[in-house]
Amino acid sequence: MCGIAGVMMADGTPPPSEVLDGLEQALAHRGPDGTGRYRQDDVGLVHARLAIIDLTSGDQPLFGPRGCALVANGEIYNYVELREQILADAPLRTHSDCEPILHLYDRFGAEGVNHLRGMYAFALHDPQAATLTLARDPFGIKPLYYVETPSCFAFASEPQALIAAGLVSASLARRPTGELLQLQFTTGADTIFEGIRRLLPGESLVVKQGRVVGHSVRAALPQGGPQPIGEQQALDRLDQILMDSVNVHQRADVPYGLFLSSGIDSAAILTCMSRLDTNPVQAYTACFPRTGVYDEYDEAHKMAEAMGAHHIKVEITAADFWRKLPAIVACVDDPTADYAIVPTYILAEEAAKDLKVILCGEGGDEIFAGYSRYRRQIRPWWLGGRMRRRTGPFSAGGILIEDPSDWRDGIKAAEQACALPGRSKLQVAQAADCVDWLPHGLLVKLDRCLMAHGLEGRTPLLDPVVGDFGFCLPQDLKLARGRGKYLMRRWLEENVPNSPAFARKKGFTVPVGDWIATQGARLGPLVAADPAIAAIAHPDKVKAVFAGSDKHGLEAAWRLLFFALWHRRHIRGLVPDGDVFECLAHPLG
Repeated sequence: MCGIAGVMMADGTPPPSEVLDGLEQALAHRGPDGTGRYRQDDVGLVHARLAIIDLTSGDQPLFGPRGCALVANGEIYNYVELREQILADAPLRTHSDCEPILHLYDRFGAEGVNHLRGMYAFALHDPQAATLTLARDPFGIKPLYYVETPSCFAFASEPQALIAAGLVSASLARRPTGELLQLQFTTGADTIFEGIRRLLPGESLVVKQGRVVGHSVRAALPQGGPQPIGEQQALDRLDQILMDSVNVHQRADVPYGLFLSSGIDSAAILTCMSRLDTNPVQAYTACFPRTGVYDEYDEAHKMAEAMGAHHIKVEITAADFWRKLPAIVACVDDPTADYAIVPTYILAEEAAKDLKVILCGEGGDEIFAGYSRYRRQIRPWWLGGRMRRRTGPFSAGGILIEDPSDWRDGIKAAEQACALPGRSKLQVAQAADCVDWLPHGLLVKLDRCLMAHGLEGRTPLLDPVVGDFGFCLPQDLKLARGRGKYLMRRWLEENVPNSPAFARKKGFTVPVGDWIATQGARLGPLVAADPAIAAIAHPDKVKAVFAGSDKHGLEAAWRLLFFALWHRRHIRGLVPDGDVFECLAHPLG
């Protein structure tokens, strides 16, 4: 797990050292264990290392047999099998999980990524071919961004690094801004920053003379429809693949633990970890004392006790929220206005005191159909069916000066692209979430909040084998008994006595709305006066939103607050200098 960045010049000259310095400094938080640099011909690469596997000889860049150089961010979980089965005769120099990438490239070229099982974003310079190859894992667990300017092609693990290095200015793109406000994330390849693009999940680019000359995509999910399988056979198969995935996701030379909620996904991972490990699993759960929201801790603690885990309660209060929110928003440069950034950041802060790796349950809802909206989406309209995300918190009320009428264009494009022949309506909905919501919302949240504390997040339910199996299950093994994730629930029911496997899904609730409501009269005028908000919203409407208690209004209030703090840091370039109220009271620094 690391930060990577680099430049290829269009005119063939060596990349300026000051640009590489800027990239390295901006990504230093991602790699507290060391830095590396490579500069040859028209290419420069930098690497910030968080050491997880091969602590002694795994520093990067890594070099291949023909002089190719690699910088990589992520973990290749099947590196043991690659070394034994495909690369047994390769002249491997280290025990790094990433070195096999170089030898796969040497043997298979760009198709070498098809042999990788893991999360990754990497850049590989081939000086003989004078090319730079970039690739990202199929689910988009690890991020990668790039810019194309008249003078160069440049990339980095975070957009802010490209801005900090002076490669592009921090200016807003119009359509993604509307998406952020309505969706809480942005879609597709275009980021909220004008000129900065994402390498999409599973995408590979080949760059020559500073220009993209090749492109390919490795799909995350099978293209076909559901495959027939009986319930007992499916349960047996699920047991095998969950155990295998958790086993390889525990490969590390440093301590690891788990973020545990009261939900099915993290409970399943804990069950597998407890089977595999001789020592108690270290599990962390957020709780919100003295609030009216559903608190996951009690249910999570019952599960932890049943599995013999060492359970750590992390309390999060309103005071924590107001004090830490500016720093939390500052770490999410590719913005995702998900309430869960607050507990994720604070859990990571606590876990990083003892660990360097955390397993998480992200992806379970998308792969095994856990969201209640899936049931609504597959119903015909006369039975209450409706499209996903048909409205947003700014669809009514006249809060915004300009109606972002095209905010659904990105998700509509994803739905159309995912509607492949043979796929069921449910599969299309799942696949569309895996294209945008998962990589650009949930996984960005996980990456930035954990990397802010030098902590690696791993997602066993987004393993390719798990994904292929879960996505192709028949619908009656996904949705049954009025619940989603039916097969996962049955597996938990069989493997954990007295588990709440078929309890109604409550969702992960953060009392952000309650906290905002208690400070609405004070907060509303500050947000309304912020330059970023004044440019897009009517001040009187903004104040009214913060003064009200309507659920949809409070959602709009949260996103306006998020956007004001985000814009302050990532567009105006102001480092957080106090709590929420102090930052908003000084919008110009």
